[in-house]
Order: sequence, then structure tokens, then C-alpha cells
Amino acid sequence: MTQSLVVGVDAGATSTRVAVHTLDGTRVGYARAGAGNPTAHGLAKAVTAVATALEEALGPLDGGRVAASLAGVAGHVPEMVPELAKVWAAHGIAEGPHYAGDVTIAYAAGTAEPDGSLLLSGTGAVAAQVVGYELSVIADGLGWLLGDAGSGFWIGRRAVKAVVEALDRGLPVTALSPSTLTKASPDMPAAASPSAPAAASPGTPAAAARDGSWASGGELAALVGEHFLGTERPATPRAAADRIVRLSQADHMRLAALSSLVSQAATAGDPTAVKIVHEAADRLVATLRRVHVSGPVVLAGSVLTSDGPVRRAVTELLGGETVTTAGDAAGAAAWLAARPLLTEPEAKARHSAFTTGG
Repeated sequence: MTQSLVVGVDAGATSTRVAVHTLDGTRVGYARAGAGNPTAHGLAKAVTAVATALEEALGPLDGGRVAASLAGVAGHVPEMVPELAKVWAAHGIAEGPHYAGDVTIAYAAGTAEPDGSLLLSGTGAVAAQVVGYELSVIADGLGWLLGDAGSGFWIGRRAVKAVVEALDRGLPVTALSPSTLTKASPDMPAAASPSAPAAASPGTPAAAARDGSWASGGELAALVGEHFLGTERPATPRAAADRIVRLSQADHMRLAALSSLVSQAATAGDPTAVKIVHEAADRLVATLRRVHVSGPVVLAGSVLTSDGPVRRAVTELLGGETVTTAGDAAGAAAWLAARPLLTEPEAKARHSAFTTGG
């Protein structure tokens, strides 16, 4: 029985992972390829990514040994089902994979319990109630433009907005350079100092700091400046703001990449970054409360699975709940594929082997 194989696929907006396991949970193959979200990247690119990862994960293994498989895909495109069946057939696998959304796969990566909730914050953000390993109710997950509150993109956008607004009000371009960071106290804006005028007219750096559009210390501004401008420093604050705006519009995913820098600045005590972190946590938990009834809460996505200030703020707000962290989603997909072939006690006992790469 343990000679049979199961295959799990986690096809996301950033990368695709394929895991091959025996029924006892032992991992015998694993591979990663490019983005596998057909909605974001097109059907052909998504299928190619899955095919590449499957071929590498199987290696010399006989596809005829695959007894079950499941593909968790971010971005549902019905045409992907027959295309994946063709890929599976080319490897001698009798049946194409069952097709599921990435939300239920992420939930299963964190628990063997059939009922509970998922709170995910990565590039996007979503909360979901899961019943019997199936999606029951979903909240947010509405995309970077109109939703995904508390996501990496949302966090990055809030950070850039704060810096751009401060530049628009006259924050000096030198504030974007790490070498000019001001060691101000948490209660004293960086643009203000004991020698600064007691009052500042609108549009001056001191006014920008006091109206909340800039933070003391300058850690966040310096990190945003480095992220977007490198060593380039436009001549005026407005020119710097315009440049950052143009770069953001040209590639909006650069905003999502800023979330880790916001965490870095918050850890260093930057007040604006700290405020963004707590707002993100509040938004995420509020979204979860819309769907959560009982059972464990699984935290998933890079923002919530990495040890950082957003995760810590969220877990503090969820005090009293049973909170777990998602493991490997491709392994979770393989575990879900294996479940019908196992007894319930066997499936629960082997869950960690599948989701931790055992």
C-alpha cells in the first residue's frame, strides 16, 4: 500500500510547488517552478509551470504508481483542468488531478481538523471558514486594487503613501538616505528639533511631521527611498515623490515587496511603521471575525507565517483562540489527495509528515 504515490500541487501567484509522497507521508519528490496562477499570468504560463515542477518532482519515479493527486490553484480558470489532465497523462498518470482553490489547501497545511478558519496574508489577504475540508464562507480576497486589507500589498501601499505625502508637503530629499537618519525620541518628529521654530507654516517639513504624514527617526522613509530610488536622489521633494509614484504605477507588485521593510522599520521603532503594522493586524482580525465560528485558526501567507510584528500583533488579538501556522501547501494538497485512501485515524496521524516534508 505504501508503494502507491500521491501528488500535491500548490500553484500560486509567485511560484508553483509540487510534492510527491508515499501514503505513509514520506516525501519522495519535491520541486519548485514559476508562477502558476492562470488568472494573473495566463493559462499557458501556469500550465507550463506546473508541468515543469511535476517533471522534476517525479524524476525517475513511475507515474503509474500515482494513485491520487490534487492541484490547489490560485485563480480559477476552468480550462486549466483538461490541460493539467494532458500533462498528467504524458507522465503515465491514470487520472488528472482533482482541482481545488488555494484557500482550502492553505487551511489544510496548518491543521488536520476538518472544521476551522483560515487567515491568510501574503501578497493578498483573505479569511475563510472551512467545513469538512471544503470552503464554506469567504471574506475579502478581493484583490490588490479594491480589497486585501492587511495584505503585504496593502502594507506596502500604506508605507509608500505616507512617504510620498510627506515629500509632497516638503520633507527633505535627504530623509530618503540612510546616512541622514535622525536619532529623535519616539515623541519627537524627525523634522522637528529643539532648535526648530515653535510654529511651522503648512507645507514645511516640520508641519509634515506634525500632521502625521511622516514618522520620527526616518527608518521607513530611508527604506522606501532605497527600495525605489537606489542611489538616485531627485533634486526636490516633489520630484522624488513623482518618481516614486511613477515607479509604483509601472510595477504595482513593488509595493507588496515593501511589507518586509515596514516590519523592519516597525521593529526599529519607527512610529509610522508601527501604526501601519497595528492597522494591518486590526484589519486582518476584523476580516477573520466575519467568518470564524469555531475550531482552529490557521495563519498562512508570508506576512503571517514569518516571525514579525504583524504576526505578533495578530496572535495577540487572537488570544483565546487555537492558532496554528500553515506548513507546506504542496504537501497539504498531497495529504488531501491521500485522505480517501486512508482511514481517518491514519490521515490525522500522518498529517504532519505531509506538511513538514517528512
